[in-house]
Amino acid sequence: MVGGVVVPGASWESVADSVEFVPVEYSRKSESESVAREMLRCGSADIDRLVGAGLPFEVRSGVRYFDVNDLYNLGMYSGRGDTQPELAFRMLFRFAGRAVDGLLCEKSWDFKVVLECVGCEGEASWRFAAPDAARFGGRVAGGAAPQVSAGSARYEAVVTTLGARTPLVSSVLRGLTRDYLDSGYRWQMVPVAMQADYELVHALGATSCIAASLLLAERFRAAGYRAEAKRGWFCGVLGGALDLPHACVEVVDDDGVLKTVDIAKAQLAARLSPDTGDFQELCLGSVYNKVIPSTASGNESFGYHECGSREPAQVRADIRSMR
Repeated sequence: MVGGVVVPGASWESVADSVEFVPVEYSRKSESESVAREMLRCGSADIDRLVGAGLPFEVRSGVRYFDVNDLYNLGMYSGRGDTQPELAFRMLFRFAGRAVDGLLCEKSWDFKVVLECVGCEGEASWRFAAPDAARFGGRVAGGAAPQVSAGSARYEAVVTTLGARTPLVSSVLRGLTRDYLDSGYRWQMVPVAMQADYELVHALGATSCIAASLLLAERFRAAGYRAEAKRGWFCGVLGGALDLPHACVEVVDDDGVLKTVDIAKAQLAARLSPDTGDFQELCLGSVYNKVIPSTASGNESFGYHECGSREPAQVRADIRSMR
């Protein structure tokens, strides 16, 4: 490991030392050792080394189980080139090195969501933070509110998005954004509940889209700007069936225009390749058609069931590009 960056061929111990594992209060160890070996393209002896280097686990019925976020981060920063996270990351961001014109045109999505209430206590209304494409010039067709029901509900719509070049004009906003990008925080997969605890995430030297957006919005407000972290969906890659917990900062710039700062995507694109400069700039104020904004704030769940359960609804989105 050199300067905190894992070099190709580094030991698994060095890889483990380079990432921050999910703290116990947010960890959910749901993936078996066989899944871990498959994700990391490694053997049992390698898992033993990772455990010895601090990878948290639980033993149930004689089988070790791990947090999927820990496994993803180990693979992503392993430098091996063949782990599932590395392959998925390259696939996810293959568009970022292309001309950005394709991200600015109008695009329609077949948007379907299933809401599930775990431990449901009976029939009740649903609250769902629906797509709000009109905020940036798009539109939503259909999209009736989920019906009163028990257990689960559905939401379906055709969502049309479009991109627009609206770069930040404020030198203050650009300076705060650049300061964040240069701060050395390392992007990691983080549980959604932990991302809302953005002070903890950053104290660990890590970052994520929601945590980064919450902190940057706070800094924008401290500088006198109207800003809020807002959640949405990042879609149209890896076959199209995604439910990626994504967030941007929405801020009113000096020209009076509402802009978005997609700080995490700019950070990830920079890690991928220096050839992504045009896309990185697009993330600093402009909007692009792969993001569907919602009505949810950055630390808010997409859905709730009013049955009395205190748990947020599980929201599973299936978003398909319409040709």
